Amino acid sequence: MNDAGDAGRMNVRSSLARACVFFGFWLIMTSAKPADLPVGLVAAVIATAVSLRLLPPGQGRVRPILLARLALRFLRQSVVAGIDVTWRALHPRMRLRPGFVTYHPQLAAGPARDAFCTMTSLLPGTLPTSVDLDGDILIHCLDTGQPIAEQLSFEENLFARAMGGESHDG
Repeated sequence: MNDAGDAGRMNVRSSLARACVFFGFWLIMTSAKPADLPVGLVAAVIATAVSLRLLPPGQGRVRPILLARLALRFLRQSVVAGIDVTWRALHPRMRLRPGFVTYHPQLAAGPARDAFCTMTSLLPGTLPTSVDLDGDILIHCLDTGQPIAEQLSFEENLFARAMGGESHDG
């Protein structure tokens, strides 16, 4: 097969997958009645067209099992970190050591790194605040004594693998 044919099939598969996800999301959000299905189909087509324009299909493939693992880890960490942050903030003897940690990401600048930073910002206790000229991310954290950079490296590795990218040793 030629590269153009492979790319065309990848675009069709990506378009269909995105359209199904958008239509499914629409069904979940609206508890649609049969008479409303045409509106949902039109909305899914428009959302698919916009998503393909903003984020064209890439070489990597999302790995559903790793993505599920990432989602479960994210949920678990959110609960554990939320409890830890609450404990640190409310316990009279627990000392917080807020500050900034510099993290050097392995993901190239672009949508994947932006998505990783967004995911990281949702975890209690860490917040990406800026990127310097070298591409390092400045992370605000509640306890600079914790191994923040090591944890972020592990998360980034799992995220990259789930999104179809290569893992790194970090």
